[in-house]
Amino acid sequence: MIILAGLGNPGPKYQNNRHNIGFMAVDEIARHWRFGTARAKFQSVVADGEVDTADGPVKVLLMKPQTYMNESGRAVSEAARFYKIPPEDIIVFHDEIDLAPGRFRMKTGGGAAGQNGVRSLISQLGPDFRRARMGIGHPGEARLVHGHVLSDFHKADQPWLEALLDAVATALPFALAGDDERYQGEVLRLAPAPKFSPRQVARDD
Repeated sequence: MIILAGLGNPGPKYQNNRHNIGFMAVDEIARHWRFGTARAKFQSVVADGEVDTADGPVKVLLMKPQTYMNESGRAVSEAARFYKIPPEDIIVFHDEIDLAPGRFRMKTGGGAAGQNGVRSLISQLGPDFRRARMGIGHPGEARLVHGHVLSDFHKADQPWLEALLDAVATALPFALAGDDERYQGEVLRLAPAPKFSPRQVARDD
């Protein structure tokens, strides 16, 4: 089994926030691959399903922690302990301000880079889980970051956002087969986006 955890904050107030793009990603995966009915477990909303890969079907547990972003690690680690899932079989979808809007990068290990949900996961699981980093752009000044991530996507963002969400779901079999490089490349092929936004110079690495 592989755990796919989307990071975000629960409740309608945060539903369309940039910070909730991880929730949006797992919702699209559940829709695309016709996962089972969502239910409450592991301090999360979870759904079970299977995704066909070149090596056969892979069992997947989708998770949307309901602990709020800063405590996401508590929920994911509870599920990981229950199913005895190692960090390399956990993929976390989250917003990334250091990538331009619509860009996508896979990464294993490393620090939190200021993402509090990732920091919580590191504290509970160690650093060696896989991160699906979904670019939302940087507002240009550090003092504006909090308001930026907790504000809703604009209407103008919808074309790249919808394309990115569809791509991460469509290309998912590559990630489940362990080929993160191929997954990243396929997502970027299906949902091309410029490396830099007009308002920022993003670290696209």
